[in-house]
Amino acid sequence: MLQIKQLPGLISYGEGLRLQDANVAAVLDGTGDEVLLLLEHEPVYTIGRLRDTSSLRDPAALPYPVYETNRGGQATYHGPGQIVGYPILDLRLRGKDLHEHLRKLEEALIRACARWEVNASRRAGLTGVWVEDRKLASIGVGVRKWISMHGFAINITADSVAPFSFITPCGLAQVKMTSLESESKNSISLAEVTTAISEELFRIFT
Repeated sequence: MLQIKQLPGLISYGEGLRLQDANVAAVLDGTGDEVLLLLEHEPVYTIGRLRDTSSLRDPAALPYPVYETNRGGQATYHGPGQIVGYPILDLRLRGKDLHEHLRKLEEALIRACARWEVNASRRAGLTGVWVEDRKLASIGVGVRKWISMHGFAINITADSVAPFSFITPCGLAQVKMTSLESESKNSISLAEVTTAISEELFRIFT
C-alpha cells in the first residue's frame, strides 16, 4: 500500500536523504510500505556524482551550500517555496520501467498544475515539466535494487526561482525557470498544491 507523508517545516537535504535511505531499506526487506515523501528543503544546491560540474558555475560564489548526491543529473536548487517529492516505490512490481516511472511523475505534476489553470506539459527529449519554454519542475531519480528514490521538485512561489540564477539548471544553457504562482498570476498556498500533487500521484501509482 502506498503511504503519503507530508513533512512539516524545512528539512535539511541530508535529513531528506536519510529518510529516503531508511524507507528504501524497509521496502527492500519487506518491513515497510511504499511511500511518497513530500516536503520543503532548507536552501541547498545539489548535483549528481559527475566529472563535469560546470553547471554549478562558480561554487565559491553560490549563496547556499552544495550537496553531491547519488541521483542522476546536473545542478539544481531546492529551497522554501518549492515542493519536493520523493516516491519510494518498488519498481519490481511495476515492470522495472524507469522511463514509465518518469513519465508518470510528469503526468501527476501536469494534472496538479491544471487545477490552477496552468497549461503545463512535457518537452521532447527533456525530462521535467514545462510551460512553453519555461521550466516549472525538475525531475531526477535514482534506483537501488529497483526501489526508486529521489524524484521531483516543483517551484510554487515566485520567490523560489531567484536562486536558480547562480547555476545552469540541469545543465541546460539559457533555460528560464518559472513558478506556479508566476504562471497562474495568483498567490498560491503550498499546502493546497501539496494536497493536489498527493492526490494525483496516488491516482497514478495505485
